Amino acid sequence: MILVTGASGNVGSALVAQLRAAEVPFRAAYHSPEKARKAAADGIDAVTVEMSDPATVQPALAGVSKVFLLGAMSPGQTGNESNVVEAAVSAGVTHVVKQSLWRADEELTPIARLHRPVERMLETSPLSWTFLRANFYLQAFSGNWSGTIRSGNFFASPLIRGPIAFVDAEDIARVAFHALTEDGHAGKAYALSGPEALTYDEAAAVLSEVLGRPIAYRGMSNEQALSALAEAGMSSFHAKALVEVCNTYLDGGAETVTPAVEDVTGQRPRSFREFVTAHRQCFEPAQGN
Repeated sequence: MILVTGASGNVGSALVAQLRAAEVPFRAAYHSPEKARKAAADGIDAVTVEMSDPATVQPALAGVSKVFLLGAMSPGQTGNESNVVEAAVSAGVTHVVKQSLWRADEELTPIARLHRPVERMLETSPLSWTFLRANFYLQAFSGNWSGTIRSGNFFASPLIRGPIAFVDAEDIARVAFHALTEDGHAGKAYALSGPEALTYDEAAAVLSEVLGRPIAYRGMSNEQALSALAEAGMSSFHAKALVEVCNTYLDGGAETVTPAVEDVTGQRPRSFREFVTAHRQCFEPAQGN
C-alpha cells in the first residue's frame, strides 16, 4: 500500500492516475475534505490529512509501506513534512519518495530551504528514501499563465534571462511511480529535467509557432512582480519566494538537461513543444473572442 500525499497537486494527481491505471494499491491524502469526498465517490481510497496535526497523519498510514511525500508550500512546510516522516517511522513504513526541488541540497532559495531539512531528516532516519529534485514545471504555462496567453497573447514573470530545462509534472510522476513500485531507487537523489533548455523568449517563440499567433514574454522587475502577484491574490510569502527563485536563476543555473527521467522510466521526457501541443486548449481564446 502506497500513501500519496499532495494528491490534488500537479504531480500528485498524475501519480494517482498512474497508480490507478496500473491497479497498484494506494491511498490518496488530501488537505481538502471536499476533494477527499469527491475522490472517494470516484472509487479512490481517499483520506483527509492535515499534516500540521499528527493525529490526522497516523490513521492515514495504517497498512502503508511506502509514501510519496509532498506538503503544500508554506512557512510550515518543513514542519508539516517532518510530522509525516516521524509518523511513517512509527507506522513501520519502509520507503519514502520525497518530492523535492532542483538543487535543493545547495539551499539557494527560500523554497529549497523548506525542502532540504526534510531531506536531511530522511537521510538520518531508519527509512529508505528517494529524492525527486525537479526543475521548473511546464505546468506554469498551462496553469498560472494560460489566462494571459489566452486573452492577451503574453505571459509575465519576474525576469529570468537564463535558459531553463522545464519538466512536465507527469514525467515527475512517472519517476515517482517507478521509485515507489520497483527496487533499486533507495538512496538516490534524481535531478529531473525536460529534454531541452529554453529561455522564456524561446518558449514564447514556440508558443507562437504552435498556436499560430504571436505570444510575448514580459520579464518584470522585482517591484512590478511583487505588485502584480499581490494583485492576483498571492500571499506575500509565496510572492517573495517566487521572486527570489527568479533572481537566483536570472542568468543561469537551471539549464542542465539530465537523463534521469529516461533512465528511470525508459521514456524520453516531454518537450516544451509537445507539451504546448498536448495542452493547446488551455491557450486558445474562448469562442467568440
